[in-house]
Amino acid sequence: MIDKQSSPSTPHQSQNQRPESPYRPSKLAKTDGVIEEEDRECVEANMTHNPMIQRYLIAIEYIGTRFSGAQKQPVGRTVVGVLEDVFQKFIGQPVSVFCSSRTDAGVHALSNVCHVDIERISKRKPGEVLLYEYTQQFYDMEEKLLPHEPSVVKRAVNHFLQKNEGDMMVTDVQCVPSDFHARYKALERTYFYRILSGKEPLSSFERDRAWHVPEELDILAMQKACQILIGCHDFSSFRAAACQAKSPIRTLEELSVTEVASSPYFPSQLEREQNNHTTLGTVSVSSNNNSGDGEAIQGFGIRKTHRCFVITARARSFLYHQVRLLVGVLKAVGAGDLTASDVERILKAKTVSAASPMAPSHGLYLGHVKYDLPPNI
Repeated sequence: MIDKQSSPSTPHQSQNQRPESPYRPSKLAKTDGVIEEEDRECVEANMTHNPMIQRYLIAIEYIGTRFSGAQKQPVGRTVVGVLEDVFQKFIGQPVSVFCSSRTDAGVHALSNVCHVDIERISKRKPGEVLLYEYTQQFYDMEEKLLPHEPSVVKRAVNHFLQKNEGDMMVTDVQCVPSDFHARYKALERTYFYRILSGKEPLSSFERDRAWHVPEELDILAMQKACQILIGCHDFSSFRAAACQAKSPIRTLEELSVTEVASSPYFPSQLEREQNNHTTLGTVSVSSNNNSGDGEAIQGFGIRKTHRCFVITARARSFLYHQVRLLVGVLKAVGAGDLTASDVERILKAKTVSAASPMAPSHGLYLGHVKYDLPPNI
């Protein structure tokens, strides 16, 4: 959740730098979802009321591996920087994109949400502009173009995104009122964290997609620890030193651990045979019914799969690095390095130095941002 503003333009600007929109807010605190009142007032004071401009809510998914975070920075490829680039290619002028959640470098998103204001520009050539200066009526009739349909925005932006690195996609677009803010209007955010447990080396298909730990994890102990952390607490022990939020009090609505099939998942021979028996009665479509003790199914060249655990954290907002610090503690509990009593002690300590090492960013996914959305306009 990096929060840095671009430096003033120079002759050697990075690819993420462009003329700033007059509606860009001042620097915001390093939090995820909680906005300090002075920042809220600053942004609201700069909101556009131009009736020619349509605000769109944009849902995006991305693989965070090659991004230096979501928030725009002077140097490095960022989610906001790439989006602003492709929107400028689409509409022909600079825009400002505002994300609901500012994910760190390496963090993925199944669904992050942002908003952007777009004014549909006339396609007239510069020499033709003088024509409508003679009559206001002509201007009203010819220049007031209807906003783009959401489907058009989605298709156009994805066209340019696929010409980029192909690691980001727009999944949904909706028109919203001019005062609807992707960050401030969010009711809750859901994060997922993937842990792969086992001594086998990590599969190439899982590289930078999960945290690989060699220890066997005790899911029951982890679930017990979750119950201690759910609710409204002072989470000072689970906030990074750089966190600028005024209050460490947060309400964790959900913190759970679930064991799921590792991904990508393909059925084994035994599973295929069992499925065929279930769907076709007693008729087997496999010529090999000798499954033995399972060793034949493992076979040469078929790697052993890891146990996959997904930690889910849901709240209206989170402190800076809160989810990754929570995961670090839960992993230590699962590995037997900490007990439920230790988790209580860490929570009461109210200092991040008491917590376990923070989990790496590449296992974290922003899963969903919930809104009370207005009807399509």
